[in-house]
Amino acid sequence: MSTGKEFGFPAEDWTGELVRRSLIEDIGSGDVSTEVTVGSDLRAVSEVTARQAGVVAGLPLLEMLFRELDPEVSVSVLMPDGTFVEPGDVVARIEGPAGPLLTGERTALNFLQHLGGIASLTREYVNRVAGTSCLVLDTRKTLPGYRQLAKYAVRCGGGHNHRMGLYDRIMLKDNHWSAGGGSIAELVDRSRLLHPELDLEVEVDTLEQLAVVLPLGVEWILLDNFTPDLTAEAVGLRDSGKSSTLLEASGNVNLDTIAAFARAGVDAASVGRLTHSAPALDLGLDMEKSQ
Repeated sequence: MSTGKEFGFPAEDWTGELVRRSLIEDIGSGDVSTEVTVGSDLRAVSEVTARQAGVVAGLPLLEMLFRELDPEVSVSVLMPDGTFVEPGDVVARIEGPAGPLLTGERTALNFLQHLGGIASLTREYVNRVAGTSCLVLDTRKTLPGYRQLAKYAVRCGGGHNHRMGLYDRIMLKDNHWSAGGGSIAELVDRSRLLHPELDLEVEVDTLEQLAVVLPLGVEWILLDNFTPDLTAEAVGLRDSGKSSTLLEASGNVNLDTIAAFARAGVDAASVGRLTHSAPALDLGLDMEKSQ
C-alpha cells in the first residue's frame, strides 16, 4: 500500500468521507451495467497504466475506495506518489471480484487523473525554477471539497502550500485595505494583537505601497501583478533595508515567466493554475479475467 506519508497524505476520516460520497454519487441505487454482465464468482485483475508522462498522486485512495466496495479486493501500488512515470508504466495492480473492480473504475480514475494532473503541472513549474531559491506555491483556487487532496498533489509535484484556508495565515489584500477602516499600519497592529501566533502577509500593487509596508516587519509581502523587472526593483528595495520580510510574486506567473520572476530574486511565486486549470494526467485502468 502507498501511504503517502512522505508528502503528508490527508487524514483518512476526511478523505474516506470524500471517497464514500464520490462512490454514492456514481453508484446511486446500483451499478446496473455490472449487475447484468458479471457473475458474483468471477475474479479479475486490473492495472492502472500511464498513457502519458507525468507525476502520479492520490494512490493511497485506491485501497480506501476498493475497500469500501469489497474488502476482498487487494491493491498493490508499484509506483508511489511523487514518481515520474512514462507511457506504459504500470502504476498499480488491483485484484479481486470483478464486480467491484468494474464499479470503482471510473471513480478511481477520476481521483488519480485529477491529482496526477496537478502533481505533473506542479513539477513543470518546479523544474523551471531549478537552481534558484524560489518556491512554487499553490493558492486557495481549488475545487470545493478537494482542497486537502489538491494541495497534497502539489506537494507530490515538488511544490509548497500557501495557506490552507482563511484560518492559518492573516493575508491583508487590497479589499481589506479599502474595507478595513484604518491605515495598513493599524491593521498590522490589530492583526498582531488578535493573532500573534500567525504569520502575516500584506498584498501591495506598487513600489510606493511596498515602501510603506516594509518597515512594518510582516513575514511576507505579496507583489501583485508586478513585472519581473519591477519585481527585481522590489527585491532591491527590500535588501537595501536589510529587511527579513519574504517576497512572493503573484499574478502573471506562468510557465513562460516564472523563471524570470525567480531570477529577479523573489522567495516564492504563487500559481493559481496549479489547482484550477491543471489538465488531467492520462491514466488507464485495464482489466483481465484472473486465471
